[in-house]
Amino acid sequence: MEELAEAAGIPVRTLRFYRERKLLPPPRREGRIAWYDDHHLARLRTIAALLERGHTLGGIAELTAAFESGRDVSQLGELLGIGWSEETPVRLTPEALADHFEGEVTPENLAASLDLGYIATDGDAIVHVSRRLLEVSSALVREGVPLAAVLEAGRRVREHADALAALFTELITTHIDEDDEVAVARLRPLAKSVVEAELTMAMDRLHQQRPHRRPPTQTTDS
Repeated sequence: MEELAEAAGIPVRTLRFYRERKLLPPPRREGRIAWYDDHHLARLRTIAALLERGHTLGGIAELTAAFESGRDVSQLGELLGIGWSEETPVRLTPEALADHFEGEVTPENLAASLDLGYIATDGDAIVHVSRRLLEVSSALVREGVPLAAVLEAGRRVREHADALAALFTELITTHIDEDDEVAVARLRPLAKSVVEAELTMAMDRLHQQRPHRRPPTQTTDS
């Protein structure tokens, strides 16, 4: 237990508390020896990431129960912090996740994904918060972009997305005489259209301003 707590960067008393709250599965026992493994460490890192995102221990316990009961991933959105989002969580095995990213699933990239809230883990189960983000990020990796760079881009996009969400939410709630939650949900497609159009035009402008790279010249021996 002391070794596991040290690896997770938490006090032993916190680990015992998680055990008491059933947030951590029991260790494998051989006589008087209790064995903890990478699954326990992954669970502790997931708990830490969810706490940083503002989840309560009660909510994390509910999420853990959902994993263990095999609840359909379509019901996990609220537990993962995406509420009434259009995003669909995806449940994966570690092998399936590795297949998506072709050798890029390193401990550092997993930690970054947990920190961003893209994934949550529970033993052998992994849930990615968004099928669209999973497909786009794996497509970028297949094109040759390192997963670490994709995750860093995601972190930077998150900052801008939060600012845009705040801007449109204030715009809607200030000027629309309707229940705030209903108005934001109803008009969200308009905000998405504005952002998509502006992003497309911005990339067009950038493309026109940048010098075009020519493909390398091929030569043949005479």
